[in-house]
Formats: sequence, C-alpha cells, structure tokens
Amino acid sequence: MMEKVGFDTKKYLQLQSEKILERISMFGDKLYLEFGGKLFDDYHASRVLPGFEPDSKIKMLSQLKDKAEILISINAGDIEKNKLRGDLGITYDSEVLRLIDIFRSKGFYVGSVVLTCFASQPAAEAFRKRLEMLGIKVYKHYTIEGYPSEVEKIVSEEGYGKNEYVVTTRPLVVVTAPGPGSGKMATCLSQLYHEHKRGIQAGYAKYETFPIWNLPLNHPVNVAYEAATADLNDVNMIDPFHLDAYGTMAVNYNRDVEIFPVLSAMLKKIMGESPYKSPTDMGVNMAGYGIIDDEVVREASKQEIIRRYFEAQYSARKGSVGKEVVSKIEILMQKMQITVFDRAVVEPARRKEEETGAPGCALQLNDGRIVTGKTGKLLGASAATILNALKVLGDVDDNIDIISSAVIEPIQRLKVEHMGCANPRLHTDEILLSLAMSAVTNPIAKIAMEQLDKLKGAQLHSTVILSHVDKQTLKKLGIEVTCEPKRQTDALFSAN
Repeated sequence: MMEKVGFDTKKYLQLQSEKILERISMFGDKLYLEFGGKLFDDYHASRVLPGFEPDSKIKMLSQLKDKAEILISINAGDIEKNKLRGDLGITYDSEVLRLIDIFRSKGFYVGSVVLTCFASQPAAEAFRKRLEMLGIKVYKHYTIEGYPSEVEKIVSEEGYGKNEYVVTTRPLVVVTAPGPGSGKMATCLSQLYHEHKRGIQAGYAKYETFPIWNLPLNHPVNVAYEAATADLNDVNMIDPFHLDAYGTMAVNYNRDVEIFPVLSAMLKKIMGESPYKSPTDMGVNMAGYGIIDDEVVREASKQEIIRRYFEAQYSARKGSVGKEVVSKIEILMQKMQITVFDRAVVEPARRKEEETGAPGCALQLNDGRIVTGKTGKLLGASAATILNALKVLGDVDDNIDIISSAVIEPIQRLKVEHMGCANPRLHTDEILLSLAMSAVTNPIAKIAMEQLDKLKGAQLHSTVILSHVDKQTLKKLGIEVTCEPKRQTDALFSAN
C-alpha cells in the first residue's frame, strides 16, 4: 500500500514561484524576502502535508536562481553562547557554514553573512575572521537601544544608519538564518532603510509555511504548528488587522500580530507609506493551495501532534523544556480529541513490554501491518524490530535467523572487552552492518537487505528512550520514531 498523498508539490512550486515574482515586481528594484523555517530539510512540513517533499522550498527557489542571492543572518550572541541547532546537534556558526556549502552545491550565489546584535564578542570576532579568510563577505549590525518600539530612533542615522550597508546585486535577496532569533527581519528592515537612502526602491516580504493563513484557525495543520512551537510560546490567532482591512479571516501567529503596528510604522517611515494592511499581507505563502486531500492532511497532522507530545515529554525529562510545554500540547490533543493510542504503534509496544518484562518496540509498515520486537541477550528492542520487519517484508520465515549468532557474538565481545561498553546488545546501526556482511554469503540475509527502502515512512514506538545512535539510524532509514519518557536503567549518567 502506497503512502496516501494529500499535497501536490508540483502545483505548489509553480504557484509559490509566481507569487514571489509578483511581489518583486510590486516594488520595482529589489525584494528582501525573509525566509522562515527550514530550507533544505523541512520534515515537519513533509509529515503534516503528505506529498510535500522536504526540499520543496529549495526546489522552488531554484526556479528563481538567476534572480536570487542568499544573505545569512546570525546573532553574534548565539555564536558566543555556542547555541545549538537541536535537530542536527551542531552550533549555529557551524550551521552557517553548512548552509553556505549546500547553497553553493545547488548553484546559488551566497552574497554575504550578517552578524546581528554585534558587540565585538570574542567568538563572533573569531567567526568573522574565519569567514573572511574563506572569502565570504561579512557585515556587522548592532543592537539598537529601544528596539523595536522607539521607531523614530530606530529608523534614523542613530539606529539603522549605524549598521553596515550590505551590498547586494540581484533583485531577490533571500534572507535566511541557522535558527530563530537570528535577526532576519531586523536585517531586512535595516537594508530597506539603506536602500531607500540610496534611491533604490526595495521592498520586504515574509515567507513562512506555518501557520497556513487560508486554513481555519483550528485546522489540524495549524494546531500541529502550535504543538511544534510550544516551547516558543507561539499561539495561532485570527489576524485582526486583516479582518478589519478586508472583512475576511486569515490565520497568523501572535508574534507577527504583536509586532505589526511597529513594523508598519517602520515601513511607513522608510518608504513613505506601508505597502501592507496586515501581517498576513506581508506573507507570500501558497502552501494552502497545494492541499489536494484535506482528510489525509488532517490525519497526518493529528499524528504529528502526538509525536510532538512524546518529544516534549522527553525534552521535559532532560530539562531542556518546562513541564508547561507538555501541558500545552496535552490541551491541543484534547482540542483535537486525540490520545496517544491514536498512534497505532503505542499499544503494541507497551503490550510487548508487559509480556516480556523488558523494553519493547512496535513498528507500523506502510501497508498497515504492525511488527514488534523485544529486548534480548543479543539485540536491543529497536534492532530486533527492524530485523523482524525486514523478515515480514521479504516473506522470510520468522524462525530463521538471518544473522547468525556466530556473527553477532564476536561484535559483542569487541564492544565489551575492547571498547569498554557496558551494554553488549547491538544497536540498530551495528545490526545493519552485520546484516550487510551476512548478505555477501547468505541469500536470505540478502533478501532482507533488499527490503530496507520499504521502511521509509514507517512508524516506530519504543517503551524506553532510545540511544542517540539508534534514533539517528532510524531517522536515516526514514522511520518516524517516538519513545516513552523513561530510561531502560536507573543510571544517572546517559549519553541521551
């Protein structure tokens, strides 16, 4: 059974590129486009909008490649604090380098990097020198006292006027960043100030996929966005400015609505008048028009809310978010009338743990079949589940060992006797390597190996927190993972 599709990426790409070109022409000379969310790997969008490809945004921009240049903003304070991008586990400054590499590999022109909130922080200075040694232009923007409320001071030579003017050469300047709080909007507005001082008719627009403005406020897609940003205190709301100006309802989120009066005043002072009557007007997002099956999208979004709930429980246990984040998502689940048991793999995984007295896993294949795995002497539950799933997909008898214990046991001895590992059981990556080696001489193992691609899109639940290496391996296989917020042992130290 193929995964159900609810979103037409091809239609979306066409509508989105046309909308951006239309917005460029609205201003004449140049458009600064603030790009929110992830450009290359928007897995949240691909989960809640089945059919949306994780790299859809960059594919869309590729259609405008000849007109576009990339400007990356990074907060100098985040460099100093070694702020991490949580999903990748790398610092924001490393993420800037990664972004530049990816943009260049896809044929985009990366014009420069802007260090926002610059105050000669030592780490930021070192990063600036490193970028310049690599041939990348770097500009400094400073903290403005009274930002964002003191408009008269901000839009003056004492405010934006102190920032270095970023030289750009193309009609579309895509302003992106390694993560939130990097100063993308401030960079755009500073540039508008400098461009208009030079007689260049530049404009500003915002591109963020969520919330989707032309879906209802309580549509599961928009509720899933609230769940995803629960730690940021983002709240979806009806855009009151849009309702007042046009008499129609549009969905936005609290931060954009709250800042709009100030932003509108800044645009009016810079440009003579504000081109926008509402924060929704500023956006160019056409994702809502790409939905072709609302029921598929609704169900996918409800599943995402449940995944976010388990993720928040894990983060709360680590101490990286407060318990109020979990409570907020619980309220969203009640609003959507869903529970954790609406995730099909939760109950079978818990039942496996009850039956064996040890951690269990359950995996739902794309055809709806559910496979379970238990913790044993040789394998952890997630590794056992993957092997069992490959057997099911390859029609291999469950009683057949596709990897001999003669292969597994020497690896266990290596881990314990030479690598100092306390846990002899094989992780998911180790079992896949063992399977690959076995496939050279074992035709049944080869059959199992050939099923790996079919795991993409499968759903897995574990009754304990998985190790980092297991989670990363499963992610690489394209499996969506949730875990109960408890550890397998009572040990206080853990790599998780």
